[in-house]
Amino acid sequence: PVISAKYILIKYFFPLVVLSLLLATWFSVECNPGPIDDIAVDRYFIPKSCFREVKSGDFVRYHYNGTFTDGKLFDSSYDRGAAFFGQVGQKWQIAGVDKGILGMCVNEHRRITVPPHLAYGSQGAGDKVPPDTTLVFDLVLLDIFNRADQVQTKVISTPKECKRSVMRTDFVRFHFNGTLLDGTVFDSSYKRSQTQDSVVGEGWLIKGLDEGLLGMCVGEIRHFIIPPFLAFGEKGYGTEIPPHASLVYHILLEDLHNPKDDIVVEVVEAPEPCTRKSVAGDYIRYNYNASLLNGITFDSSYQHNQTYNTYIGMGYMISGIDKGLQGVCTGERRRIILPPHLAYGQQGAGKDIPGSAVLVFDIHVIDFHNVKDPVHVETTHKPEVCNETSEVNDFIEYHYNCSLLDGTLLFTSRDYETPQDVVLGGGKIIDGLDEALRNMCVGERRTVIVPPHLGHGEKGAGIVPGSAVLRFELELVSLQKGVPEGYLFIWLEESPVQLFEALDSNQDQQVPLEEFSQFIKQQVLEGKGRLKPAQDPDSVIRDMFKNQDRNADGLITQDELKLKVDEDVEKTRHEEL
Repeated sequence: PVISAKYILIKYFFPLVVLSLLLATWFSVECNPGPIDDIAVDRYFIPKSCFREVKSGDFVRYHYNGTFTDGKLFDSSYDRGAAFFGQVGQKWQIAGVDKGILGMCVNEHRRITVPPHLAYGSQGAGDKVPPDTTLVFDLVLLDIFNRADQVQTKVISTPKECKRSVMRTDFVRFHFNGTLLDGTVFDSSYKRSQTQDSVVGEGWLIKGLDEGLLGMCVGEIRHFIIPPFLAFGEKGYGTEIPPHASLVYHILLEDLHNPKDDIVVEVVEAPEPCTRKSVAGDYIRYNYNASLLNGITFDSSYQHNQTYNTYIGMGYMISGIDKGLQGVCTGERRRIILPPHLAYGQQGAGKDIPGSAVLVFDIHVIDFHNVKDPVHVETTHKPEVCNETSEVNDFIEYHYNCSLLDGTLLFTSRDYETPQDVVLGGGKIIDGLDEALRNMCVGERRTVIVPPHLGHGEKGAGIVPGSAVLRFELELVSLQKGVPEGYLFIWLEESPVQLFEALDSNQDQQVPLEEFSQFIKQQVLEGKGRLKPAQDPDSVIRDMFKNQDRNADGLITQDELKLKVDEDVEKTRHEEL
């Protein structure tokens, strides 16, 4: 069918005219504002993070500038130095702002254009706002809360182990950064380089912190948002915290204890066997690492490269360590946790130990002893046949290993080609070892513990630490019986009745050195007498001869010859020339 030009004009041209008129009308409204029926909201800055939005019934705190549509300022919270505070939906503010603030986030910036009927209407507001005036409010939301709010807690991180958490009446030390809800910092313990210290649940802290700290572990980090009624309320605090301010705390718990706490002892390694445990009055040597409860080390004997040495239970240490070191075994490793009242108290110590700090000592006991301790001897092997045993003045050869009680080897005779030798009782070795080598059989083996007062004492010697208990592994290799102190020769049988005649083999009434020496050697060879061991026999015999040659003429006469037993006041069963 044929379509007329009029039909085409009406069907296609007329709708274009209508659409053009509508667009023209929309653009004229945008460019030349006229009367509006509702508010206009311009969200010209929206924060990236918005944890909650304003709802009816919420309390809000915001700063604003109020202007007319021509930009003239009629009111400003900035000029008054105090943000507006009110409850949304309860007619605390003009209806347009009450409506325009809904859905707003903290730190969001909005420009709300309010028509007269949602502002001050036909009456205006005094001499500041004329009747029937459209108003523009440029505001930034600072805070938002609700009476139904509780402390909002977010756990940022937790330690791997948590053996104890915060309870009411506990004393805590924590670091924190404190801000308002808009991010304004009001306080920080880090800036003061000092923790916040307080008792929990006793009113020392604001209610929100008292509540938020419960259940925290040392090393845990939490983020709190505390509404004003659980913080500083309508009064605020000083110049930093305004009235009706929600507070944000980022908290790291550093320390935790209760005033009723005793020390806590954790045995990490207990040696077996443990023949003796430490008691008060013992002198102990131990290594340690000392740290705060958060793991920060403040001291270590390993760094000093020496053990800590002291008496137990006599007040030479802080009371918690004094108590914690009682009942330990040599070689034991234990952890001792000390509450501050058994450590350095409220004052702390120096720059490294804060006041009211819980301390952790990881201890390795090297050794301990008592000044009354004897030498401890354990026989590990004894030969089946033992005809004689070692005693004072005997000359012996022996092998030994000398170590500390922690197993550190100090000396060993195996480093040398020949065994160690000594005359017992001669003062050439430490008293404890001298004692331990007595009454031994050749071939016997012993393990010996020597306390320091019978060893190298408080000062030590060379690589032997001061006050060190020593462990010896001994084996007696050989034994030569000795002679009493001051003697060079003893008779093992009765001496000849006519001694001078026995010495004077040629019967010339005088005995030279050669004749004297031949006689003594013969007595030793026949087992009738014994020379002082560990010395050259000829030298010993010459000394014996000199003792008898009283006029030093190289000859002994019968008048000069006397038994030593006749000269000594002390009587012995042995006789010596």
